[in-house]
Amino acid sequence: IIPGLQSSLALWRLDIDSELLFIGDAGDTEPGRASRRRGVEWNNHYIAAPWLLFDLDLATSHARYRQHDPVGQHIPGSLAKVASFGATVTGLGRWSAGLQARYFGPRPLIEDASTRSRATTLAYARIGYKFSPSTQLSLDVFNLFDRKASDIDYLYRSRLPGEPREGVEDIHFHPVEPRNARLTLTHNF
Repeated sequence: IIPGLQSSLALWRLDIDSELLFIGDAGDTEPGRASRRRGVEWNNHYIAAPWLLFDLDLATSHARYRQHDPVGQHIPGSLAKVASFGATVTGLGRWSAGLQARYFGPRPLIEDASTRSRATTLAYARIGYKFSPSTQLSLDVFNLFDRKASDIDYLYRSRLPGEPREGVEDIHFHPVEPRNARLTLTHNF
């Protein structure tokens, strides 16, 4: 319908006999209750000009345990909303560039969803220069806006020195890497 646009829409459902859940105290996973996940994914790739392309991917999902339990039906760590946007410039002489942004929505950290993680949005950029058909220099910048966020969050009870013997229930997380850059020289023989 729109020249240069490739778009796909997927409706899906997944029944799992046993969800694997991360157990903080053990640093391992263990089997959990049966679950059902269903969702919609919309993927778009648009060639705006011979040298400019855009990508936009959106997804939403609904994940719940199938067996009732008074602690709740939400699956800890399950994403409900994800989005990705990218723009790529190629074929402008020796130069190329790209920008990509990713969004991961808040996630329930326990079965009743009373504690949730924050959403995470990160951006990445790349610029490249081709010296010859076989040699290229590129600069990548990760976490472009130096966002303070976490890659993943968990809620579980832990104990630090001086805390009560039964421990304290708290959010544990792995932070995203701070802004950093990588310069790459590639030569193909």
